[in-house]
Amino acid sequence: MQIGEKIKRLRIKNNLTQEELANRCELSKGFISQLERELTSPSIATLVDILECLGTNLKDFFSDSEPEKITFSEEDAFAQENEEKGYVINWIVPNAQKNMMEPIIVELDSNGTTELEVPHEGEEFGYVLTGAINIHLGNEVFQAKKGECFYFKSNLPHYVSNPYKRKASFLWVVTPPTF
Repeated sequence: MQIGEKIKRLRIKNNLTQEELANRCELSKGFISQLERELTSPSIATLVDILECLGTNLKDFFSDSEPEKITFSEEDAFAQENEEKGYVINWIVPNAQKNMMEPIIVELDSNGTTELEVPHEGEEFGYVLTGAINIHLGNEVFQAKKGECFYFKSNLPHYVSNPYKRKASFLWVVTPPTF
């Protein structure tokens, strides 16, 4: 790990000059400059002081966690096809099952149907992108067509079908993730 480089990034993120950081930590500007260029190493006590001035701590500074990814492209997505039921599920946010919600895009062939989901905690939202679908919620059936959406609590058995002649696709967001 490049400690100096990481300190420099934090300093810039906090809109501080080397001199401002040095003054806050009661160090010299030259020491901060050498530290950022990896020409010197701080003692643990000095590092703790610097990190405190930068709004962080040793644990967070040395954690290897990756920065949170915000945008995703087609290359990030993956699909699962079920020819028997006539659907394709496209996971558009990788590893979304670790998040609070999980968005997918479902493509339903004519006469296709998703799997029956048993009641569970959570809520579900969908937006129809193409065609029309039926949402089966308990003993009731609701239709949604292109440009319309659906929203329900997941406390009843449910699935989505496409009894129509055209292929349909819809964005489906579930919280907590179940797909």
